[in-house]
Amino acid sequence: MNRSVGTGPTLVNRAIPAELVQSYTANGWWTEETIADLLTQGLRRTPQAEFRVHSATRPWSGTFDDVERIARRLAAGLRRRGVGPGDVVAFQLPNWMEAAATFWASAFLGAVVVPVVHFYGAKEIQHIAATAKPKVFITFEEFGRTRYQPELYSDIPIVGVVGRDFDELLDDEPLTDNLEVAPATPAVIAFTSGTTRDAKGVVHSHQTLAYETRQLSAAYPPGLERQLTAAPVGHFIGMLNAFLIPVLNGTPVYLTDAWNPAQTLALMRSDGLTFGGGAPYFVISLLDHPDFTPADLDNMRYAGMGGSSVPAAVARRLHEQGVTVWRSYGSTEHPSISSTHYTAPADKRMYTDGQALPGVEIRLTADGEILSRGPDLCLGYLDEELTRNAFDDEGWYHTGDIGVLDNDGYLSIVDRKSDIIIRGGENISAMEVEEVLSTMAGVAEAVAVAAPDDRFGERTAAVLRMKPHAPLPSMDELRAHFANSGLAKQKWPEEIHQVDDFPRTPSSKIQKALVRKMVAAQRSS
Repeated sequence: MNRSVGTGPTLVNRAIPAELVQSYTANGWWTEETIADLLTQGLRRTPQAEFRVHSATRPWSGTFDDVERIARRLAAGLRRRGVGPGDVVAFQLPNWMEAAATFWASAFLGAVVVPVVHFYGAKEIQHIAATAKPKVFITFEEFGRTRYQPELYSDIPIVGVVGRDFDELLDDEPLTDNLEVAPATPAVIAFTSGTTRDAKGVVHSHQTLAYETRQLSAAYPPGLERQLTAAPVGHFIGMLNAFLIPVLNGTPVYLTDAWNPAQTLALMRSDGLTFGGGAPYFVISLLDHPDFTPADLDNMRYAGMGGSSVPAAVARRLHEQGVTVWRSYGSTEHPSISSTHYTAPADKRMYTDGQALPGVEIRLTADGEILSRGPDLCLGYLDEELTRNAFDDEGWYHTGDIGVLDNDGYLSIVDRKSDIIIRGGENISAMEVEEVLSTMAGVAEAVAVAAPDDRFGERTAAVLRMKPHAPLPSMDELRAHFANSGLAKQKWPEEIHQVDDFPRTPSSKIQKALVRKMVAAQRSS
């Protein structure tokens, strides 16, 4: 459907110090390459690479060349409707071919693309539409329990619905040339889930996104050429892993639109697909699935983990089964701050979050907060106040994470500022408690949060997701386990809660703010 053309957002970008721009350019980290350039060159090298979607709803199989033709037909159709460089194109789609076509088409047009996680609801869509002001929004008619709600898109000039009228946006002849755009200008607005407020719109340029793509690609170990992408393509890292890195590397794209451990294990066996990690949740759910056998480890030789804290017990479990574990640290704002290389010593790979990556600088404040800056750091937020609060005049991003550096320059995240439990004036690290909880028999995932306490203000609550058929431990069993751990008694959890699953962000990171609210509500009920 077509309407009058709207006005795009005001992209509030932070001031990047001139010396950093000069350094990033001189070192070749920032170039004149746009995302369209990266895609066009890669697609020309391997046009026959396989592109396959494993889906019960919308399966698809073809080649890079097939997807590129659809993308360029879409680009031509949008161009004819007045879409061009700097305009905003949003898409909310599961891991389907049409998501790739929309992302690539936007790049060819020089448009700013807004990937939206497919399970976001009306509140998030209204917020994204109001702040990003897209000229185009591509969505789906039906997926799972979610249905297309036309009233959410009433102010958007061009709307395409996969399963209804998406094909009507495609011209018969594809766009042959990429439209010119400056590499320092915005390429992507990625919305990262908020826990206490609306999602934040993070703005990345062609330069920051291209550098991040190349940096992640270089970190891949051999043997992940047939990797299955289950992370939502509406999420920043899922988008990179599905739509950019394979094109750069000339490797196939294999997508699944719903995380199903049984299906993943079956595809590993039948199609020789590999699974290379992600948030710990994904790896844990494979290891704990009834269908898992030791033979499946042949397709799980590596586990690169990030996106949330990595319990030492999980890293040890994988290591003991012969899986090479390595950890990394970053965020949507600064995607790759630190990482361990897969060839690093085991203790560094398993128990630290790595060293600063090329071009990245790390600094710790007096209270241990991690500040970072580097060539993959975003331009800022759509919200000017958020930008002012998170970035300083020297280009440092204030992460809100608490860390320590060892003598070899390896960083370890020890807490979030917001995750510290203050019991009677004493700070307790939630992560320290979670490490002990995760070693208890039968525990699949563990979270420690602050619970209200009439005497001490706060106390530690343990919230546990148990393995199938495993009983919840009693308080006596928990106390005995913590006594054996040697952790100071005042840090021990003083209440236990059980969940079937945790509230999660699109990258499967546990939303602790919501867990804290749940614990407080249960106490007051």
